[in-house]
Amino acid sequence: QVQLVESGGGLVQTGDSLRLSCAASGGTFSSLSMGWFRQAPGKEREFVAAISWTGHNTYFADSVKGRFTISRDNANKTVYLQMNTLKPEDTAVYYCAADVGVSRTASLWSYWGQGTQVTVSS
Repeated sequence: QVQLVESGGGLVQTGDSLRLSCAASGGTFSSLSMGWFRQAPGKEREFVAAISWTGHNTYFADSVKGRFTISRDNANKTVYLQMNTLKPEDTAVYYCAADVGVSRTASLWSYWGQGTQVTVSS
């Protein structure tokens, strides 16, 4: 069983940067792909970014491409989401996810964190 704990959310202004962290325990982190999803009030959970277990392959939603980066530290069992040039439409609860494979579909990920709130004021 894999446990995921996100941190780093907060209230920022348009154009600011924020880095989210997701610490994993249990399971074999280095063999898991990791992803970030977000969910705004009244909306479905949507894919943001993912990284393969090797770290060699990364994937991004079009809405964040060029502004967000994803990275992982297998030694410390942590995945990061660096968010730059934040916009009000980035406001959401951000969730970390883990699974063997990578998918842009939330229902295909097996393990989830509790989420961290990111609010971008205009």
